[in-house]
Amino acid sequence: MKNTLTFIILVFALFSCKAQLPPGEYTSKNKKAVALFEQAMKLYNQQKDDECMATLTKAIEKDSNFIEPHLLMAELYQVKGNNNAAIKEYEKAITISPGFSSSNFYNIACLEMKVGDYKNAKSDFERFLKNPHINPDSKESAERNLENCDFAIDATKNPKPFKPVNLGEGINSNLDEYFPAITADDQTFLFTRNNRTERAPTQEDFMVSKKVAGVWQKAMLIPGTGINTQGNEGAPSLSVDGQVLFFTVCQDQTGSFGPGRKGLGGCDIFYAEKVGDAWSKPYNLGNSVNTQYRETQPSFSADGKSLYFVSNRPGGMGEHDIYVSELDADGSWKHPVNLGKKVNSKGDEQSVFIHPDGRTLYFSSNGRIGMGGFDIYVVRKDDKGVWGEPVNLGYPINTYGDENSLLVGASGEIAYFASNRDGGLGGLDMYKFELYKEARPDLVTYVKGKVYDVKSRAPLGAHFVLIDLATGKPVIESDANSGNGEFLVTLPVDKDYLLNVSQPGYLFYSENFALKELADKTKPFIMDVPMQPIDTGIIELKNVFFETAKFNLKPESNAELDILVKFLNVNKAIRGELSGHTDNVGDKKSNMTLSQNRAKTVYDYLVAHGIDPKRLSYKGYGDTRPKVKNDSDENRAMNRRTEFKVISK
Repeated sequence: MKNTLTFIILVFALFSCKAQLPPGEYTSKNKKAVALFEQAMKLYNQQKDDECMATLTKAIEKDSNFIEPHLLMAELYQVKGNNNAAIKEYEKAITISPGFSSSNFYNIACLEMKVGDYKNAKSDFERFLKNPHINPDSKESAERNLENCDFAIDATKNPKPFKPVNLGEGINSNLDEYFPAITADDQTFLFTRNNRTERAPTQEDFMVSKKVAGVWQKAMLIPGTGINTQGNEGAPSLSVDGQVLFFTVCQDQTGSFGPGRKGLGGCDIFYAEKVGDAWSKPYNLGNSVNTQYRETQPSFSADGKSLYFVSNRPGGMGEHDIYVSELDADGSWKHPVNLGKKVNSKGDEQSVFIHPDGRTLYFSSNGRIGMGGFDIYVVRKDDKGVWGEPVNLGYPINTYGDENSLLVGASGEIAYFASNRDGGLGGLDMYKFELYKEARPDLVTYVKGKVYDVKSRAPLGAHFVLIDLATGKPVIESDANSGNGEFLVTLPVDKDYLLNVSQPGYLFYSENFALKELADKTKPFIMDVPMQPIDTGIIELKNVFFETAKFNLKPESNAELDILVKFLNVNKAIRGELSGHTDNVGDKKSNMTLSQNRAKTVYDYLVAHGIDPKRLSYKGYGDTRPKVKNDSDENRAMNRRTEFKVISK
């Protein structure tokens, strides 16, 4: 349906912009043509579009040079979505009298942009701007659209690689599929489907598909209760490990957010956690993030610390801006911060997506120079947390239509989006394409597996902390699934990491990921984590490092040793032995001495940090207790180690 504003604008254009006519006169002297036009205006006001168009056709037959019917016909074609036909009507009006109204050049130029005719659009915007009496807002809009035309003309001459592939019948159907989300291992795909019926023309639900042997299986409604309802759930964001789901719920006409849900107004962000293979009841994120306005389209960072979203709350730079809320140490969300003018514009920002690398953001905007409408942009954050300049992804990823909902997989090579292009299965379908290199994020890999009790084999919902060894600071924190022990932690490459896994009542587990020197930095790590109950057991301190053939601790050892200090402070009854081990290279006596000195160095560190020396002992074993045969460089590296052995509890 047309709104009142559209009608007022049209009437203004028809009756107030006729430069060469006295007020109240038409461009036709044919009384029958004028009578038919006035009849058509009444039909237009009554929203009887087909009758209106038929009457306008008769008016034009009476006087083919009657400008006003052509302009009203152009408006009706726009309402019907036939922009090419609307352009032809404007062309007829302009041919009859180029000076009738300068707004005709603006209107036809906007339509020409919508169909991708940038060359003619540019020409018509320039003709519009020659009028010295146009209002400032229209002038500013035309000048900006001229920049869009120049950008688009250049972009179409220099297209980016783009070969979209339909994701197939496992995910797509004859209904609309959109707003994708995917886990970092590329094995679980979650999206929104409009399961409409005649009684419910809009019924959005979340669907999930698993990949088996490289093929997406038939999508099913996500398991669990309380997420999919008779209302609308949309814009999902899945944590990289697939264990936490954020999504948007909006009020219906009665002000309800759905059964059992309470909201603050407009649209709110909710979240649910996965327990085993099903989802928990969803919870409102609370008034630290949600307001009486619209909070939508969440994107959860891989480090588990940031939530990006779109809101139209007051104080923004456009109608909808992108905000970010950080997770506080107590587990609450801080007051959101606007991403600022580097990212947000005077227009609308939508479809925000933060890549697992933590620094590359993709979003849609209609307030920046582009192809017209909503284009997709990429922007990167530097090491100081400062956002750079957004870059348009170019043509044909962006077109004269609206583009949004781009998702980039963890590898950075494959992007996903929704489209109703020809050749699909019906409505909007999900597609993938290979993202060209300049638009890709930083490389990311991941470690995946299960956590379990080494004795009972029972799964554990242990806590994971990934620490940058160069800085000693945590970069990612997450928890394994409490129902099945599954975990997935992303690893941004070109750094070395300590992975600490902890669970109350168990010895902590330590792992080292040296990615700087890794040959294949995209290869994932698949490993299970056996947790030892606190009675007697051994912790291999895989992130304690010494200078070659020396017993001086390297600075990057501090993070692991501080974890051991904390563990001993929590478990004050534990007594243990620090043991040093070497490979079989070199003199056995020297190796024994070296291992003894290394064990004592770790002992001294713990004592210096407040651990009672009566709880500790140390011993060097040289090469007498190898883990594996000393028959390769890799195995010898495994045998050079430091351990903490529980003696009593």
